[in-house]
Amino acid sequence: MIYVVPVQGPILTNSYLYADDATKHAFIIDPGFEPERIVAAVRDKGLTAERILLTHGHFDHISAAQGVAQALGVPICAGERSRKYFADPTYNLSNQFFPPDGFTIPEDEVTFLADGAVISLAQGSLALRLTPTPGHTEDGVMYVAETEPHLAFVGDTIFRASYGATHFPGGDERTLLQSIQERILTLPDDTYLLSGHSEPTTVGEEKGRSWYQ
Repeated sequence: MIYVVPVQGPILTNSYLYADDATKHAFIIDPGFEPERIVAAVRDKGLTAERILLTHGHFDHISAAQGVAQALGVPICAGERSRKYFADPTYNLSNQFFPPDGFTIPEDEVTFLADGAVISLAQGSLALRLTPTPGHTEDGVMYVAETEPHLAFVGDTIFRASYGATHFPGGDERTLLQSIQERILTLPDDTYLLSGHSEPTTVGEEKGRSWYQ
């Protein structure tokens, strides 16, 4: 089961709860803002959160991570290239939206995962594979379900009828388009793409966009 938890900060972000139907154990993906709202959603739905998974280090995807982790007693996990983003308010953009200093997340509060790592629930059948998708940021990753139905949590790499901005520190449009074409659009056509800021879409739907040809 997938629950979308829209959270509001300076911008609106989609956070997700990805839960095993049988055990009610779940992953939390991209807790961007409003930690109380995310914690309440976990508890209201009777879920047991096992891990927080971050798709990249921008403030609108990580701002609530520490609060949710502390409230639920779960670890924060991210790709191994996220260290710079968590340590530098210029890279995570928090100094632009929470001036003057922004915020950081200490390295010792994060478990960094290698490319290709498979993250499985301790109780339940769900598993996600971390796949790097740089371009929007240097540290961008997606989490692809190892079980059906086909789905991927893609952060800000690709949106419905659009793709992520590349003018922020560490962004590169050519790299982003390569990530999309080689790592996302090669997934099965029926793969649901769940992004940080748009309605869901599918690989099949996005393949036809002229800018990916």
